[in-house]
Amino acid sequence: MKKNKLKELLNSGKPIINGWLQIPNSFSAEVMANQGWDSLTIDMQHGVIDYPNALQMLQGISTTDVVPMARVNWNEPGQIMKILDAGVYGIICPMVSNREQAEKFVQACLYPPKGYRSFGPIRGLIYGGSDYADHANEEILKLAMIETSEALQKLDEIMSTPGLDGIYIGPADLSLAIGEKPSFDNPERTPQYKKIVEILKHAKKNKIAAGIHNASAEYAKKMLDLGFNLVTIGSDQKALTSGAQSELSKIKKINQKETSKTY
Repeated sequence: MKKNKLKELLNSGKPIINGWLQIPNSFSAEVMANQGWDSLTIDMQHGVIDYPNALQMLQGISTTDVVPMARVNWNEPGQIMKILDAGVYGIICPMVSNREQAEKFVQACLYPPKGYRSFGPIRGLIYGGSDYADHANEEILKLAMIETSEALQKLDEIMSTPGLDGIYIGPADLSLAIGEKPSFDNPERTPQYKKIVEILKHAKKNKIAAGIHNASAEYAKKMLDLGFNLVTIGSDQKALTSGAQSELSKIKKINQKETSKTY
């Protein structure tokens, strides 16, 4: 089976730079995959992506050595198993609030006897190789999102779940969980930042990986320096929007200058 480069990076202490896909298009996914990310996560929770979209996007990503991951829309075994069968090498599961939910998530990713994943890796065999089923339990990366008030009270019981590779912080929902407005990249001394540091400390204590979503590269670098193993920067939608806005702003300023010369 093709090795999971993300696990190799984690084992060697190197950071993972993750991109985020919300646009349901194989070509845009292929374009993103050619920009040098370590991994790309297909967002099936808040993006506008369904399963047929995801399958085609995975085919686009597979033209490169970028590791494909997916954030599922819920801790639902059927959906987790099906997107694994499509060939993703990592799952980010939202709203994991306690040990029971964490175990349910992990076991949906594992073939028996460790879990209850049903056999049928139709595209996994193409992407991973003919011996996929022999090694999938070891190669699939499993990240549980910490973003609810209950999870904040049960960090150690979640993070000590056997087979869980790491946690992932969604700052927007984390903000809601502590009574704040949804936000990203908050400065130090804010309630959200303090919770992020607390979650990271528990991840280090339990010797699992920690990932976080960021709005900017500058904040992502700050999180790496803080000790996070995986950082996500923005999304394809944000890159498209900011790039277009930047170019449009430039041409409008140029046009205004040209117009002013006529007076």
